[in-house]
Amino acid sequence: MHRRNQTMPEISRFYGIVIKMFFLQREHNPPHIYALYGDCLGEFDIKTGNVLVGDLPAKAVKLVQEWIALHQEELSRIWNTQQFQKLPPLE
Repeated sequence: MHRRNQTMPEISRFYGIVIKMFFLQREHNPPHIYALYGDCLGEFDIKTGNVLVGDLPAKAVKLVQEWIALHQEELSRIWNTQQFQKLPPLE
């Protein structure tokens, strides 16, 4: 969670939640995304949708988990190829 101030490409944005992924080959596993909501930040496992660490409100966690479930394949591809692409928001 130490990357709050580092630049991460934005993957998507919905309901005030910004989804980002940190792009570095040395980035640690498991594959994950970051969700920012106001001053709160959560780190989510791409494969399971589980919160790894963070302080997001429960409602935001559920929205992010729903979004991950919809885009799990694309997120895994982005993680594995390190080729940034925007994904549609949760509607």
